Amino acid sequence: MPQYNLVKQSVCKANSPSEPSFSEADCTNSVRITVPKVAVLLCTYQGQRYLAEQMTSFEVQSHSNWEVWASDDGSSDDTHAILAGYQQKWPEGRLFVNVGPAEGFAANFLSLTCKDTIEADFYAYSDQDDIWEVNKLTRAVQWLQTLPADVPALYCSRTRLVDADNNEIGVSPLFSKAPSFANALMQNIGGGNTMVFNNAARDLLREAGENKSVVTHDWWVYIVVTGCGGQVFYDSEPTLRYRQHNGNLIGTNSSWGARLKRFRMLFQGRFKYWNDSNIAALRTLEHRLTSENRETFQCFAKAREMSLIPRLIQLKRAGIYRQTLLGNIGLIVAAILGKI
Repeated sequence: MPQYNLVKQSVCKANSPSEPSFSEADCTNSVRITVPKVAVLLCTYQGQRYLAEQMTSFEVQSHSNWEVWASDDGSSDDTHAILAGYQQKWPEGRLFVNVGPAEGFAANFLSLTCKDTIEADFYAYSDQDDIWEVNKLTRAVQWLQTLPADVPALYCSRTRLVDADNNEIGVSPLFSKAPSFANALMQNIGGGNTMVFNNAARDLLREAGENKSVVTHDWWVYIVVTGCGGQVFYDSEPTLRYRQHNGNLIGTNSSWGARLKRFRMLFQGRFKYWNDSNIAALRTLEHRLTSENRETFQCFAKAREMSLIPRLIQLKRAGIYRQTLLGNIGLIVAAILGKI
């Protein structure tokens, strides 16, 4: 059920000689404004250095109806003490702390996504070391509310890149091609730390289950929502400060060093392995794909088993693509070498 806060607002007009006067009591409770609840799904592990800054950025959100569900994956530093401090500082019901599965960050996020005790209108993934802009949740909720509740919906955005000391060093790439399932099969355009989704999207993720050997939780969400006929909005406005530091499990991939690393991984067969994992996971939701996307999926899966010329023809028919020219050149190379 919707988890709304009810906010009172007066709508009384100023008195005029021709109108009766109103008392203050008459002016209250006239309008009730609904504010959707957002469950922030926060995963932590050895996060003591930056966690407090992230928690503080939740406090100043312009969207006020939120609660945090933290899942810690076995930290031995002061992460637990920091979370306990915020539990004491914040009102009861603002922060819940859980024990993670200790199987890596993707498994931790999926365990929170599928946790049946969490009920809200929308769900926002959060890393432990970023800093949210004050309007992050507001921008996401405003778009999500424009769609019917039964349509799976995913909001994501660009990020502002900062160094370990929160000094700005750039922004993430601006993708111009439309989000789609054909794109999602090849890459993820939105970082999980920017993602906010609705219950229709969460229902699909819960149906697939938390025990999925997917590459990353955020890529999986992009695949599922687009594949099952949902809507994705990629916001060109950065909504958080994405900290780049030596402890990043996944950092920005827009530098030339990151591009060269991806090409090395391509030749090593990593991209092919990722596709193996995503295809196996998607089999469990194949019946939920739209007819067009099911055909794309089957075409892509079959192409990977074919010899060179039939493979290239079948991949062309599938319509898969990446967001950039260099990315698509890499995709062609992968297809030719059988590394897809």
